[in-house]
Formats: sequence, structure tokens, C-alpha cells
Amino acid sequence: MLLITPPLTQLNTPYPATAYLKGFLGARGYHVAQADLGLELVLKLFSKAGLTRVFAEIEAGEFSLSDNAHRMLRLRNSYLSTIEPVIRFLQNKDNTLASRICHARFLPEASRFDNVADLEGAFGTMGLTDQARHLATLYLEDLGDIIKETVGPQFGFSRYAEKLAMSATTFEPLHEALQAPPNLLDRMLEELLDELLDRAQPDIVGFTVPFPGNLYGALRLAARVKQTRPGTVTSMGGGYPNTELRQINEPRFFDYIDFLTLDDGEGPWLRLLEAVSSPSEKVDQPEQNKKANSQQLLANSSKVLQRTFLRNTAGEVEYVNHPGPDIPHPEVGTPDYSDLPLSEYLSVIEVLNPMHRLWSDGRWNKLTIAHGCYWKRCSFCDVTLDYIGRYETAPATLLVDRIEQIVAQTGQTGFHFVDEAAPPLALRDLAVELLKRRVSITWWGNIRFEKTFSPDLCRLLAASGCIAISGGLEVASDRLLALMEKGVTIAQVARVTDSFTQAGIMVHAYLMYGFPTETAQETVDSLEVVRQLFQAGIVQSGYWHRFSMTAHSPVGKNPAKYKVVAIGPEPGNFAWNDLWHDDPTGTDHEAFGPGLAKALYNYMHGVALPEPLSFWFDFRVPKTTVPRQLIQKALQEPAKPDFAKQNLRLFWLGNAPELLPLDTRPGARATLTFYEQAEDFELKTTPAIGQWMAELFTRLSTDYDTKFLLKEAAATFPTSGLSFEQFLQSPAWLLLREKGLLVL
Repeated sequence: MLLITPPLTQLNTPYPATAYLKGFLGARGYHVAQADLGLELVLKLFSKAGLTRVFAEIEAGEFSLSDNAHRMLRLRNSYLSTIEPVIRFLQNKDNTLASRICHARFLPEASRFDNVADLEGAFGTMGLTDQARHLATLYLEDLGDIIKETVGPQFGFSRYAEKLAMSATTFEPLHEALQAPPNLLDRMLEELLDELLDRAQPDIVGFTVPFPGNLYGALRLAARVKQTRPGTVTSMGGGYPNTELRQINEPRFFDYIDFLTLDDGEGPWLRLLEAVSSPSEKVDQPEQNKKANSQQLLANSSKVLQRTFLRNTAGEVEYVNHPGPDIPHPEVGTPDYSDLPLSEYLSVIEVLNPMHRLWSDGRWNKLTIAHGCYWKRCSFCDVTLDYIGRYETAPATLLVDRIEQIVAQTGQTGFHFVDEAAPPLALRDLAVELLKRRVSITWWGNIRFEKTFSPDLCRLLAASGCIAISGGLEVASDRLLALMEKGVTIAQVARVTDSFTQAGIMVHAYLMYGFPTETAQETVDSLEVVRQLFQAGIVQSGYWHRFSMTAHSPVGKNPAKYKVVAIGPEPGNFAWNDLWHDDPTGTDHEAFGPGLAKALYNYMHGVALPEPLSFWFDFRVPKTTVPRQLIQKALQEPAKPDFAKQNLRLFWLGNAPELLPLDTRPGARATLTFYEQAEDFELKTTPAIGQWMAELFTRLSTDYDTKFLLKEAAATFPTSGLSFEQFLQSPAWLLLREKGLLVL
């Protein structure tokens, strides 16, 4: 079988769906090949040969060109001579080019360079490679602009013909586009597919469609499969079908795709392969016989398939869900990236946002800590669907086994944990296991800002390799957070983000405006909370999203509860998820978007934080009612003393100390020396406590499997003139806490 990621998702790292399925199916003895045709299309297009074809087709066509496009055509030779060096640079294959890109007018410049940021201010004087990467990204975006203006109007670096698939209640626009003659990019894509099919010789081709911007490419490729290999079975799954196509009743869709699966792919694929691999199938059959057998397959498939749409022999769309269990999360296996060209991906810097930088720059192995969301209550989220609602975990030992396998296969130690919200206790156990095995990785992921993320837990995660987290603050209003059922408060978010920041972990906040019943006052107050979070330095990155009502969320299922009125669209025979709505009790949400984005951009760069909030809007807004010290007061809440944490675990991030030979003379002191990463330190105490501490920290630094509780340490504390509670307030204990003694 052949698994394909169609254009386009990310340029810097593979989308993980095909690697997950390859790992799962390969472990069960199936022969699986995979390809990222989004990456391959970009590399074919942005080459000297590819751009030569682009410029030739523009000059031969009848396009109404902008002044910017005319300028780029005049610079054609410059683009042809620089494109391949730039691609090699973005693939980290020729970093010495950075100096020429930054200082030698090496790149031809078009409209994307008009508003280039102050790069020295953004990257510092030492960030030469990053500056060059940003400029090279602008150069590619210039080329993307002329392609969209001419030979490939649907092109985008992370999407392809996205508008055709968004809110597409009818299949007609997609069908018309697919029936039209292929444009240059379509032809390049088909050329890549033809080469791939010749190499792989698949019996079945599967397409993952995570986003609307992958659907057109998948269907264009599937049409080519049907044209050139009519006996080959085609299948589709992924995030887009899981949310948008759950009610599909469009027979023409199945001219392209034989089987459309929902939710996790492992179970449906096993059932599909059971049907495809029936004994009557012969690998060496002629195509016409294979086509006849595929018709027989459709007729008999209802006996085995799980969560799968097909067009039956009567020409009608049918949903088949033969009873059977889901594949448990611990059994999904290790993602297999083995036949993806990992060295060919591009590290780009599109915008000067530190979290967006992680998304688009660097090679990240993607892995899931747990299936679904442990909270699954947020009223704006698709909590009724399987990918959110079915929560399952895998043991930390298994996760680290998978991490070690992936590192050995890819040579890359960066991981992006792609959970909806990674569970804090599962992250704790994962961090302990990584430290126990001395497995060094760099990782980041998405979390909820819940109080379980204590300062000590954040320090543990940082020690295990965590560099950044993102979490949903949404509308920074306690009333709306309660209405959303987020399960957090503003004060709690402030303390958690402070804990992450103090541990050296970057914090990105997802922000939302336009939630049902949100007033202008609450929008302005939310911005003031965000301003204070940035002013306090406890959030470093953020992004505003406009609320969208979806069919599978609590708001979409019960709009009256949230005082909004659903006004369409009516379900059609194709996609149905995004819902239009009126918010009669709320404000004009659309008007606030530009001002909120402008304010946030400046706050991220430490600019204009003292300005009144009205500064960001070109219309009158109410004054904030949020106290000016709201966040500072939340951060000043006293922490629980260690003595009140008797049932929590002690964990030491450092090494075992060295205890100098004890001096038994009266009044003598014991000296413990701790040898640490950056600097060593000493502690002097009584001989009895010194011996106790040496034994305790030797145990903590060598035995990771036994959870040694604070109360167990208290039980072994030597009797002396100092009580254990007094010891927990002593300078020695406080120094150890500062140096890496955690209470978890």
C-alpha cells in the first residue's frame, strides 16, 4: 500500500499521519510505502527547472500582471540563479550562504520586502542565520505571490485550493475545479505521482487530509490514480473528513475515493486490508480483472468494514460500521518515518513570533502522549468526536521506547507532542522516565493552564527537555471562562504561566474573541489582562483567534444555551461543520480583530505596553474595568509551605553529593559537596544530618523507580535539637530547593 500526504501542510517537518499508519501496519506485516507530495511539489516547483517552466508559462499566457509581477519577470535570471542555493540554505545544507543573503544584496526583492522588520532588533546582532532564513522565506513568498497571481491561483505554502473545501456544503465547486484542465502545478503534481506509482506499484493508495487545504490535492491525485491504474483501490481519512464529512451523501465524491474512513485510522485500515487482501486477489492480474474485483470488493465490504463510507452497488453512499473495538492507544505502535526524505524539508521563518517559529522552523518528530483530551468539556471544542472524547494513555516506559526508536531512525531529537492537551501527570511520568534513562531530547506541546503545573513540575519538565508550551487562555474573562467550561481562572493562568516562565519554558497563549455573549467591555478587559501578562513577562507569545461555532461542539449542538442563533448553513450532501450564527447579546466582534492583533504584536516585542487600550482601535471603546495590579496580585499569593506537602514525592535533579570524612569531635561540622552542571556548591551541617542527607540524595539520584515521599524522609530524619519542620525552613533546605530538589 501507498500512503500519501497531499499538498500542502508544513515545509519543515512531515505531517505524522502516514508515519503513524506505516508504523502500525508495518508491525503487522503489511508492506507500506509513504510520500509527502506537498514537499515534493514545492521542491519541484522551486528549482531552476521548475521556475523556468513557471516563467515560460506566464510569458506564453494571457495574464493581467501587477507591477510587482512585471518586476519579478524582469528579474527572472536573478531568481533562476538564486533559487537552488536558497533551497539548499533552507534545508540547512549550506549555512555559509547566510552572510551573502543578509549583506550582499544576493536575493532579488519584490513586494514582500517592502515592510521588512528591523532584523537586528528582532534577531540581535548574533542571529545572522536566522535573519537570512527570514529573508529567504520572504523571497519564497514573493515567488509564491507571482505563482498565485498567474499559473497557480490556488497555491499556498501550507495549503492548496483551501477555499474550495471550506464550508463546502455542496461538492459542486470542487467537482468543477477537478473537471477543469490541470494547471501547471496540477501537472507537476501528477508527474510526481506517476513516478511514485511506478516505483511503489500499490494495490491501495491512501490519502490523509488533515486540513481543508489538502482536499483538492488529494482528489486531484486520486483522479490520476483512477485514470492510470483503474484497478487500484483509493482510501481517504484524516482531520478534515473526521470533522467535515461525517454526513457525506455525495455519490460523485466516490468517483475519486473508494473508501472514506472516520476517526482513528488503525482499526478501519485493518478491516479494509482484510477485505482487499482476500484470497481471490492475484497480484499479477491484468488491470481489467482488478477493476472487476474492486467492484466485488465494494459488494462484500459491508461484512468487515469499520467507520467507513463507500458507494454501494446501487450507486448510493453507504456508511458501514461493523462492530469491533478501537485499537488501544498503547498498541498503535511507533511512527515510522523511514522512507520520507527528512533532510529535504525546509526550515523557514515566516513571522517574527517565537511560537510560530517553532511550528515552521526545525525538524520535529511528532508524537502523541495520550489519545483524546482528559478534560473534554470546553464548550467551543469538538468534544463529541472521538479524537477529543475518547481519552486513553500509554505508560511512560512505552512512550520513551518510542522516542528512542524514532531518534535512532531519524537522527533528530526534537519532538512536538501533538496532544489536544497533554495530561500533566503523564508529562510528569514521561519526564521522570527520560531523566532516568538519560535520554536527551528537546520537546514542546499543548497543555491546559491548570494548577497541577506547579513550579516544581515545570522545573522537572524543563530538565527533561521542555522548551515551550502553548495553552488556551481564550477570552481572559472569568465569566466567559466559566461559560466555556475551561476549568481555569485568570489568577490560576497567571500563576501557571509564571511557573513555566521561571523554569525557562516559553509560554504561548491561544486567545479568542467573539465568544457568544461577549461584550465590548469584556473584549477590552480581556486585552488588558493580556497586556498585564506580557508586562509581567510571564507570557512570551500569543495569537488571537476569532470564535467559530462548529457542529460538533456544545455551542453548536445547543446554541440557545449560549444565547446565539444558528443561521446556517443547512446541511448539504457534502461537508458540514462550520456554522454561521448571530450573537444578539454580544458586541460587533468583527470590529475588534485588527486592533487586538496589532496590540498583541507590539506586546510580544515589548512595545507600547503603557499605552491606553484605546490606542489600538480606530473607534471608541470602553475603559477597562480590570484592576491595574490584577496579575501582580495573583502572583503574590503565598505558596504552600513544604511541610504541608508530606504526601508528595521528592525528586532531585542533580548528582549524588560527596560527604567528607566525618569529624567526630564535639561541635564538628559535616561538609557535603554537590558537583553540578554550571557550578559546585557546599553545605555544612551536623554530622548526623550530613550523613542523612548524603544517603537521601544518593538514593534520589540513583533510584528513579521508587517514589520516595516527603513524609518518608521525615521518618528517617535524625533526632537532634532541630525538628524536621524547622529543617524545612533552614537555609540548607532552601538552598537545595533552589538547586533542584523538587516536591512533586
